[in-house]
Amino acid sequence: MRHPEVEIVIVATTNDALTAVSVAALEAGKHVLVEKPAARFVSEIEDLIAAAKRADRRVRVGFNHRYHPALLEARSIVDSGELGPLMFVRGRYGHGGRVGYEREWRANPALSGGGELIDQGVHLIDLAGWFLGEFSDVHGVAATYFWRMPLDDNAFMTLRTPAGQTAFLHVSCTEWKNLFSLEIYGRDGKIAIDGLGGSYGVERVACYRMLPEMGPPDTIIREYPGADRSWLIEFDEFLHDIQLQRDPSAGLAAARSALVIVERIYEMSGFKLSSGAATPGPHAVGRERSP
Repeated sequence: MRHPEVEIVIVATTNDALTAVSVAALEAGKHVLVEKPAARFVSEIEDLIAAAKRADRRVRVGFNHRYHPALLEARSIVDSGELGPLMFVRGRYGHGGRVGYEREWRANPALSGGGELIDQGVHLIDLAGWFLGEFSDVHGVAATYFWRMPLDDNAFMTLRTPAGQTAFLHVSCTEWKNLFSLEIYGRDGKIAIDGLGGSYGVERVACYRMLPEMGPPDTIIREYPGADRSWLIEFDEFLHDIQLQRDPSAGLAAARSALVIVERIYEMSGFKLSSGAATPGPHAVGRERSP
């Protein structure tokens, strides 16, 4: 890490080490691309934010979903104004785990800092905020329905901006067929994004434009069956961030915003998480079931 020819450090560890390794890299004078969620708790990411300011180095957080082609196409359509003012977003993201999932590091509170909400949930929170902006009103439930672990396997969120735009989000590791779905609703049309490639199905984006007479909309559908290049595009943009000395759009501020929401929903749900243990919330149902 301290080698003089190393300029960028990529941090892809279990969640408990993300902040410490990133801070060490910053103190060594390196720029950092740290995998999401960048920290387990808001207090940890604030330490990372302070370290980045002291070092005057760029930090990008691995919200690579922004760089999937369907999401980039959606961003372009929204920016063009074709959908009109945005009203709400509806998102679902989930997988079904695997045998022994409850014994993996993601089920260990000290290593993960949370369950499905902090794992796939931060991706949906980030994408919803990317389109709608900062959320000021947070409601949600994190629950344990199936997996025998002291963490959540499902989370449901209703997030509102100061202007009243709303995101309805659900993340799950009891989604027996892997699923990614994000729908963006405007006054003049809708975008539906489905799949991420691989086990999530072919990535596609559909744009539905409302006609003046309403009725069936004009529809354009594009599919992206190729390999996932989101990480390559993300890293290329990070190089531009460094060259242009600009703050990454998917940076520590976005990660902190996501973690604030995560912590609020865990608190609402009665989950008491710390670096060493977790106390399940009142929504831990069916815990006696062992897959």
